[in-house]
Amino acid sequence: MSKRYIPLLLLTFLLAGPHAVAQTLAEAQKMYKQGDYANAKPVFERYLKRAPNNGNYNLWYGVCCLKTGEAQAAIKPLQTAVKRRVASGQLYLGQAYNAVYRYEEAVATLEDYIADLTKRKRPLGEVEALLAQSKAGLRMLKGVEQVTVIDSFVTSKEYFLQAYKISPESGKIHTYDRYFPQGGKSGGIVYETELGDKLYYSELQADSTLHLYSSIKLIDEWGAGTPLLSQSNDSANADYPYVLGDGITVYYAADGAQSLGGYDIFVTRYNPESGTCLNAENIGMPFNSPANDYMYVIDEFNNLGWFASDRHQPTDSVCIYVFIPNASKQVYNYESMEPEKLRSLARLNSIKDTWNDAGIVASARERLVQVQNALQEGKKPVHHDFEFIVDDKHTYYQQKDFRSSQAWHLYQQYQEKNKSYQLQRGKLEALRLQYSHTAPASQSELAPAIIDLEKRLKQMSMELHQTAIRIRQLEKNNAN
Repeated sequence: MSKRYIPLLLLTFLLAGPHAVAQTLAEAQKMYKQGDYANAKPVFERYLKRAPNNGNYNLWYGVCCLKTGEAQAAIKPLQTAVKRRVASGQLYLGQAYNAVYRYEEAVATLEDYIADLTKRKRPLGEVEALLAQSKAGLRMLKGVEQVTVIDSFVTSKEYFLQAYKISPESGKIHTYDRYFPQGGKSGGIVYETELGDKLYYSELQADSTLHLYSSIKLIDEWGAGTPLLSQSNDSANADYPYVLGDGITVYYAADGAQSLGGYDIFVTRYNPESGTCLNAENIGMPFNSPANDYMYVIDEFNNLGWFASDRHQPTDSVCIYVFIPNASKQVYNYESMEPEKLRSLARLNSIKDTWNDAGIVASARERLVQVQNALQEGKKPVHHDFEFIVDDKHTYYQQKDFRSSQAWHLYQQYQEKNKSYQLQRGKLEALRLQYSHTAPASQSELAPAIIDLEKRLKQMSMELHQTAIRIRQLEKNNAN
């Protein structure tokens, strides 16, 4: 009996063993085709360890890493798949490069892929759009704004508006369904101005996309909504509106071809005469990313900015970033900075990397705590006459804080100069927006005015900087 049992067991192993291994790979391939990348990935990883040069195993495993949020881990196997000339390898490698902000390599990879498809007379499909996205990412990476992010915290995506602690003077933010519970329609976000006399909101259309509208209060009810954007742009959805105190500067979020991925934050200028906005401009990095970025708010009374992003977050969560708004945009030097450091700043991997002045950060965080406490207690936040940082330990908020009368008079001049500077900066931004959306013939007419204004602003900025230094010197000398 034992002699017959051993051959039977061996035969069962020989027949079932190879079949079991092949079935496991087949199941992984089926999961892969169905988009179940997380469960397919361990099987491909096991096969890849056995045959590290197999092009298909590298592709499958790399795609699984990419689709499960491990873009960095996806690059090496996808590079191998491309070397092995596995179909679609370049497409996924370009996506992985985009996800980790290696845009120059993404552009080169996708251009090679397009050339190869064109040579073989194959349809380009989504590759052209991905290449345009890579080029847009590269442009943004070359202009990453130097912004100081003082805090960040993760909250529920469903109730993320509750995390925005802004002053009453900055208006109010609501969800559409709660603001219009009996309206019979639906939408996204509603922004109500401080006086409560005007609304900016997104409303769902018949084609299931969100469009932006504005509405004025007429006695005790709201007037008919006026489209805020032309909607002739290539964004499918426009939502999350916010308007500065000037009533002209409008921030919102939209998806579409001008976005790096999902929602991106845009800025435009409102024309009161026509009731519509100029063509918008993507505000760039670090605010925007390949993930969803939205609800950009500037609390001008507390000099704090807010925006939300689901980068690096699970499906039901979002990260709220609090930053110090810049008076004028300053960018990092793309040519001289170490590439990975710049990419890290663009991704906001660590907000502490954005801290260049401990005194400014401490002062901003103190303001954040004050407004949070005041709102929690149901009180109106305390607002100062102004804010002038003397050094790491001293920040002035009122005239009586100045010890030197000469410094005080000089500071008054500084305030007037700064008002003029901000006015001219607004004009420059409007000219730049107009330039970017006009025909070449008109651009040549606008260019001299833009160049002249840029020179004037540079000179004004230098004068403001020198005046601030002189004020601090006078105060320190008086203190001694």
